[in-house]
Amino acid sequence: MREFKEFKSFINGKNVAVVGIGVSNIPLINFLVKLGAEVTAFDMKEENELGKIASEFKSKGVKLELGKGYLEKLTGFEVVFKTPSMRIDCEALVRAKNEGAYITSEMEEFVKYCKGKIYGVTGSDGKTTTTTIISKLLEAQGYKTWVGGNIGTPLFSNIEEINADDMVVLELSSFQLMTMDSPIDVAIVTNLAPNHLDMHKDMQEYIDAKKNIFLYQNEDNVLVLNRENEITYGFEKEAKGHVREFSSKRVITNGSYYKDGTLYLEGKEVCKKNDIVIKGMHNVENYLAAFIATKDDVEIETMKKVAETFAGVEHRCELVREIDGVKYYNDSIASSPTRTLAGLFAFEKKVILIAGGYDKHIPFEPLAEQGYPFIKEIILMGDTRYLIKEAFDKLKDEKGIEVPSIMVNSLEEAVIKAKEIAKEGDIITLSPACASFDMFPNFAVRGNKFKEIVNNI
Repeated sequence: MREFKEFKSFINGKNVAVVGIGVSNIPLINFLVKLGAEVTAFDMKEENELGKIASEFKSKGVKLELGKGYLEKLTGFEVVFKTPSMRIDCEALVRAKNEGAYITSEMEEFVKYCKGKIYGVTGSDGKTTTTTIISKLLEAQGYKTWVGGNIGTPLFSNIEEINADDMVVLELSSFQLMTMDSPIDVAIVTNLAPNHLDMHKDMQEYIDAKKNIFLYQNEDNVLVLNRENEITYGFEKEAKGHVREFSSKRVITNGSYYKDGTLYLEGKEVCKKNDIVIKGMHNVENYLAAFIATKDDVEIETMKKVAETFAGVEHRCELVREIDGVKYYNDSIASSPTRTLAGLFAFEKKVILIAGGYDKHIPFEPLAEQGYPFIKEIILMGDTRYLIKEAFDKLKDEKGIEVPSIMVNSLEEAVIKAKEIAKEGDIITLSPACASFDMFPNFAVRGNKFKEIVNNI
């Protein structure tokens, strides 16, 4: 692992651009200024939209390039920190690179210089819960644990506080991994299915981005894979480190597995499925991944205790309220059909489903074909409402299976309609199978709005 003084020496006095004035880049900009860099911050927002942060940056000598056409000024820089969702092949970055700029990101530099042991978690579904479970296991075992990446806090500005015996758990998206080229101590891939096909050229590019979590590992590192996911299982032949498997369907004596209501780690019982607080087979898989990943650092007794006490992460099958015998669940994190299916399976009875949102160009046929036995009625909203309806209409035409559907124009209207049709004992769940960007800035804002509407009933 490289010494951070190397980076400090490199960045001091450099002409640095930071693209995006968002959650992860605000502490980054402040940190770069502290390290002596000449910083220019770029964002599509105008100064009045940025508010106080714009004036704070200007008072520290940070130059601002804002508004429409902001990337046209991305020229003449020695170092460029890109925002995670920015494609490396976009015109502005290609131009900067051709000029000789070093293109990087907050997460790439963090992984390169972090002294602590890094657990990196990626996948299409289950990333956040698995990341959180791993952090809870390590904390319960007594380690100082830092959580970052897609969740937690941006960690690069804290890098000098992280010691060699600390544990670091990172949730890593395909966008963060596209340009990652540093080894990660323990890499976990929960599963892979079509996702983010609005941002990636195709499914293969998405898979290739995910592979970077392990392609730069060495023989001392660990790769944890889902034995039951065809794509992740195929990664084994490319692994450079020790491969560990988990399975919810078969016994893996040297891995973690589920059998007859019990979770096992290398043949030893950890806990019973019915004693895990967060329900559903997808959460059994999340625990199995976490158990086999942390087995060198966490005792089985600690694993059992966490599984039987951890109440879950906000916006993931979160019980909001029960009204007149009807339970309302917030599963706003479900931004893909596979994640929505996992939530549906967890309830083990038919539910009233609120779905729809931003179009990531993912097919909805699997939601209809696998989800219909668990859906009493579906309420559709957002940009994708007609696409989802098409998938359920196709199910009716081809197999004669009809799921009643209602089209609405807003989340408020969806909740009102769901309340009207619900009877005592019913479950209503917001589990959109889509991203939120057509109506909300992110899934958390969508989930909080749903909770506000439900709590105001």
